[in-house]
Amino acid sequence: MIKRTFLLRGVVGLALLSLGGWAVAGTDVRAVALAASDDGAGLTLDLSAGTSYKLFHLDHPYRVVIDLRDARLDRHVRLPQPAGPVEALRAGPRPQGELRVVLQLKASLPAHATWTAASKGPRLVVTVGAAQVAAKPQPEIQRTLPVRIEHAPIDTGRDVVIAVDAGHGGQDPGATGHYGTHEKDVVLAIARSLARRINAEPGMHAVLTRDRDTFVMLRDRIRVARLAKADLFVSVHADSIHDPEVSGSSVYVLSERGATDESARWLAERENAADLMGGVRLADKDTTLASVLLDLSQSANISTSTVAAEGVLSALEGVGEVRKPHVQQAGFVVLKSPDIPSMLVETAYISNPAEERRLRTDVHQGKLADAIFTGLRGYFERYPPPGTRFALNRDRSIGVTTVLAGSPPTPQPAAQ
Repeated sequence: MIKRTFLLRGVVGLALLSLGGWAVAGTDVRAVALAASDDGAGLTLDLSAGTSYKLFHLDHPYRVVIDLRDARLDRHVRLPQPAGPVEALRAGPRPQGELRVVLQLKASLPAHATWTAASKGPRLVVTVGAAQVAAKPQPEIQRTLPVRIEHAPIDTGRDVVIAVDAGHGGQDPGATGHYGTHEKDVVLAIARSLARRINAEPGMHAVLTRDRDTFVMLRDRIRVARLAKADLFVSVHADSIHDPEVSGSSVYVLSERGATDESARWLAERENAADLMGGVRLADKDTTLASVLLDLSQSANISTSTVAAEGVLSALEGVGEVRKPHVQQAGFVVLKSPDIPSMLVETAYISNPAEERRLRTDVHQGKLADAIFTGLRGYFERYPPPGTRFALNRDRSIGVTTVLAGSPPTPQPAAQ
């Protein structure tokens, strides 16, 4: 199965290259605005296209930092004057094409970022302190935006990007346990813990499809992953069944039937469909060629997803009972991206009172997050995407100078 995974990925890569090559283009920050009150501020960044970002805090002095991947500040943009709790605002380029935006604060304040849709493209809204000053109130349903999607740039040593999806949310509580525990709450806690572990690992970066109690449409979760140019998508859930004695974890990937249904939908909608990650549009391809491209991409995805899911399932065995000892297949909507390997992890049965009690604890949530992380890291160590830090480390360890997608590495003579 592993050989088949690489073969299919190599075939897809060659097919995409022959049809136009990898689309790699930067994102322009076209406008920057700041609104402030005495106890909060809202920064809006209008972008030409979607990209991924990191948001973190620094002390002495207090700063909120936003690193935008493969981005630059348009030369006509002027940064707004500081106001409210913001005492300085600056932006500048970073290595590997990143743009760093820094809000220097008068005091330590919490910060949060979210995507919204503007009239001319995606908008990143960063709220510091009192969130209501950022802009108009966000709707109850959090939606992502249709943006131009490009393949992740192959910059030497780039991070592996993992989309972490906490199931359900908002008005959709998911399953509810005997003691009143909602699935949406425990899986959000596990997803946050998993994202922290990923972000603490050099060469890995997590993007949460939701980071609060908000409802996100299923296909919008996929769009978040595509917007972030994710290398892998992981959806976190807690299973439920009428029998309270049933317990254990399980991991799912997309079924062949689910892939067939999704292929038909993409072909039917290809005039308006987003590009594949390789930058290939379906709109200008005849039905046969578009179908072949989708079949190749989906077959490679299912194989790749299965290999990654096997590692996660194996790691979960160290936490507790595994209900289904083999990776399962199903037609879950969130697994249906034809070009992002995806898995769904049922961490436990919330319908089992004993498992529900464990799911409510920080300790068990952390153990589940650790296990999922261990499986993911092990997968990327064995099969690193080209251009990532994992690939660079592997190549150095075996003396490889160049690795082509789908080709075995060529050992180099040892240094004298």
